[in-house]
This record gives sequence, C-alpha cells and structure tokens, in this order.
Amino acid sequence: MRTATLVLAGLLSLVHVGAGVGAGRRHREALQRQEQIRRRQLDAKTREPPYESSGRRQSRGRFLNENTMQFAVNGSGIPDVDFDVGESYAGSLPISAEPGEESSLFFWFFPTTNQDSGKDILIWLNGGPGCSSLEGLLQENGPFLWQYGTYRPVQNPWSWHTLTNVIWIEQPVGTGFSRGRPTAQNEEDVARQFNGFWRNFVDLFGLHGYKVYISGESYAGMYCSYIASAMLDANDTNYYDVTGLMMYDPSITYDLVQEVLPTAQFVEYWGGLFPFNDTFRQSIRDRDKKCGFSAFIEKHLVFPPKENLPPPRMFPGRLTNGSYAPECADLFGDVLDAAGVLNPCFDVYQIATTCPVLWDVLGFPGSDPYIPHGAKVYFNRTDVKMALHAPLDVAWEVCTDDPPVFVNWTDTSPPPTQHALPRVIDATQNVLIAHGALDMVLMANGTLLALQNMTWGGRLGFQTRPDRPFYVPRSWLSGDSLATSAGAGVFGSFVTERGLTYVGVALAGHMIPQYAPAAAYRQLEYLLGRVDCLNCTVPFTTDGQPPPQSLDPLGAGTAPQGWSDDSLI
Repeated sequence: MRTATLVLAGLLSLVHVGAGVGAGRRHREALQRQEQIRRRQLDAKTREPPYESSGRRQSRGRFLNENTMQFAVNGSGIPDVDFDVGESYAGSLPISAEPGEESSLFFWFFPTTNQDSGKDILIWLNGGPGCSSLEGLLQENGPFLWQYGTYRPVQNPWSWHTLTNVIWIEQPVGTGFSRGRPTAQNEEDVARQFNGFWRNFVDLFGLHGYKVYISGESYAGMYCSYIASAMLDANDTNYYDVTGLMMYDPSITYDLVQEVLPTAQFVEYWGGLFPFNDTFRQSIRDRDKKCGFSAFIEKHLVFPPKENLPPPRMFPGRLTNGSYAPECADLFGDVLDAAGVLNPCFDVYQIATTCPVLWDVLGFPGSDPYIPHGAKVYFNRTDVKMALHAPLDVAWEVCTDDPPVFVNWTDTSPPPTQHALPRVIDATQNVLIAHGALDMVLMANGTLLALQNMTWGGRLGFQTRPDRPFYVPRSWLSGDSLATSAGAGVFGSFVTERGLTYVGVALAGHMIPQYAPAAAYRQLEYLLGRVDCLNCTVPFTTDGQPPPQSLDPLGAGTAPQGWSDDSLI
C-alpha cells in the first residue's frame, strides 16, 4: 500500500512497457508454445473470439486479422471482471526487428470506442523506474478500475479509450511482463529500444500515419520526454508522428529541486496535514533558513524569471567541501518520519490519506507490499496471465528493481528540461504538464522551479503566473456509481505560453487520473484538440446529454501555485 513506511523504499512512481513485431524464430516458437498451453487450459467461454464475447453479438474487431488474432483478448473473459471490456489486444513484442532479438516489451492496446476519433493513438507510461503501466490501466485511466480498498472491478466512464486509441506499455526492459536482460544505461537507450518496439507495433496493427500522443507520470517524465524527442529526430511521420505530450507530476529535474528544496514551504502551506508540535515545526523553519532553501525558491520562483538557476554544485545546503550538510540533505526524510509517527498511514503520494491501510490488488509498493492473508496480486495470477497472453513464468510486480531497469541502478541522462523537453515543446506546440497539489513525492513548487529554469520558444520560463482557473465540467458520466464519482468546478490553476501548458490540480495527489479522473479527462480532451480551452464551461465531448454548466464568473484559479513569498506561507 501507499503508506509512508512502505513508500520510503521507492519514492518515485510508476512505469510502462513496449515491444515489436519481427520476433525472430526462437521468440515466435516460445510464444507459440505458451499459446498451446493456454489453449489447452482455457475453458470454452474464454476461447470465444473477442467479437462474440458479450451477450449481444458485436461487430468484428476493427484491428482483428490473421496477424493480430494471437494478441486478441476476450473482453468478457477477464478474471473477476463481470462485464465486457470490449475489443483489446495484449502480449509481447520485441524491441527490434533483428532476427533472434530476445528482449520484448508487454502491451495492452484498447481501440477507441469514440466514433469521432480520427487516426490518432495515445501511449501511456508509468514511471519508477521499474514500475508497470498496468497500474495506470487498472487504477487510473483504463476501461475498468480496481482501486485499492474496493471490492471488485468496475467500469470506468473516464477511460481514455473513450476519446482515442490507447496503449499501455510496460517498459523499459525488466519492467512487469517485459522479457530480456536490461541493458539501458540512459534515456537514449530507453528511447531507442522503445522506438524499435513501436515500429513493430505499428506494422502489426497497421497504424502507419497515425498521430502519436505520449503521456505518463512520475519518472515517466524522463521516459516520455526522451522518447518523444527521439521520435521527432527520426523524421518519419509514417511511424513517429508525435503530435502532443502530456505528463503528470513528472520527474524533469534533479531530485533535490523537486523533493528537498520545497519541503519547508510545503509543510507550512499544508500545516493542518502536518500537525507537528511547536518545537519540531520551529526546527524545520530553522533548518530551512540555515540551508537557504526557501530563500533560494523566493529568488528564482518568480514570473517572469530573472535568471537561470546556478549549476547543481552551487545549490543551497552544501558545505564548503561541496558535500551536503546532513541537516539539509535529511530535511525531507525527517519530515516524512515525523509525519509517519503522527499518522502511521501517511501517504507521501497523497498527503491527506489517513488509516486504515487499504489492500491494493496491485501489491503496491513492489518492494514491501501489504498483502492480506488469502489475497493475491492481480497481475501475478495464472488465470490473468493466460487471459492477457502474458508470460506464465514471469513473477509480475508492480515495481521492480531486481534486476534494475538501468545498468547499476543509474540513469546517466541529464534532466529533460535541458534539451529533450524544450525540443518537444517547440516542435509540437502541444505539451501539457499537470501537478497534483497534495503530492509530496515530487512537489509542485519544485516542478515550477524547474520550468522557470527552462528555455523554450526562445524565452526563459513562464512570463505570467499560473493563476487562470482550470474548470472541470459536471457530467452524467459519474452519476451512476460512487465508485467512479469525480469532482467538478474550478479545480485548479493554469498558464499557457509558447506551446506549453502547466496545470496545478487541486485535491489531487501524485496520480492525477486516479485522484481527479474528470480533471485528467478534460486535459486529454484539450491535448487532443477536442476542446480549445481549459477555463471554459463547455461540456465534455463524450456527454450525450450534458448537464447545465455554471454561468457564474469563475474567478481565479484555486490550486496553490508558486509559494514563493511569505504571504503565501
């Protein structure tokens, strides 16, 4: 579960995988052997083709043919899911077309149900590094949801496949059901392997010429930025027509900037959720002042920015010999420890969480999961693996570091703000970064500080403060079940300049599509060009009979943004 004591083992979040088509003889034979085992064990219902899987006979799958049949998932044969999830395809594809390629990525692809969608597809990646994108599918933006603490899966009215074709990919090699020996040393290696998989996937499903949108969260801020940049560098729109990028609470700079520097300001702003005694609270303030963290933020987190940040070796909190003073480097961890004493179920991913600990069918976090007696991790069940054409001999974990997905546990690439992310912004003019206000894994002030130190469109940072109201329409979509209810109204703040949009999302933790699904849905509509504003009250494009929208003035945005002066602390 997402408690403080369990989360400290692996703070950055979740990942995703991919693979390719020209498998090589040994790879194909291995898949054929697994398929033979599967067919002998599945019952008649599970063997029904996906286009005959519901009570009413459906039309033939849009992407079903002789080549894709082996990947077709029976929409009504998914264990514990008592409804038809529709057409989908899952399985493994290699990371290159080279004969004998043994490394592969695992995917689950859902064609869109939206009649108005054109030739476009969205890639979803979680982070980690080493965490599975199936987490995103099952608990964030997939066709069915099994949230932690809930009894069984439910249909998701906020599924992103109701807007566009979506593929959830477990990557890099070593993540989830992906196969092979991890060899990546940096993001360039990750992007090269991913794009090899992507060519194979496009060839298999005939997606040539499709517009490609890339989205992800947490450490996928690294993945998404570099993969999108590499796709653009390929200059091949037949396979890599990158049209937009959207990232949630992303890793885009040094951990010190997004985790440590904003700690004291974050604790002050959310004081009611950190009910420390006076002496400990004062010690946080004293250490912050001595280390110079808030002063550093107040100098640099301004709109427009006055200057670039100094190089990391000159960040505050260092001793004269260049190492970090312990009272500075340990401030973030000491606050988490103290919060965990007051609230044993403190959740660094969403700081408003309290006890009890809720069972998570994903077994999160992977390094030290809370698994009640008799419970099983969903994607590690044999029946689930068989239904998804997943390798039966892989012990699936939501997050893994054994072996690490990067050689020696180290990603040697610089932060994407230095080159990859500006490259994507300038090329697409369609990048959105959103950050949950209740996330302490990566804090909003750190993300804004990183953006104010990034040059794109010929200028440094945002010129104006992100204070325009981000509006989420009310909808009939969530009216049937409390299990899929979602908030509406003015739900945060945003700014858009030179092709980049930043959105601060109120009442959301690290995984915005999980905590604020309607907000994420609206952001995806904006990314896809289905709506042209984030502060207008037009209904969702998928609402058949939209409820009346607010005619009242929206006022200013509501998510805390840029806590860089005393009046906001």
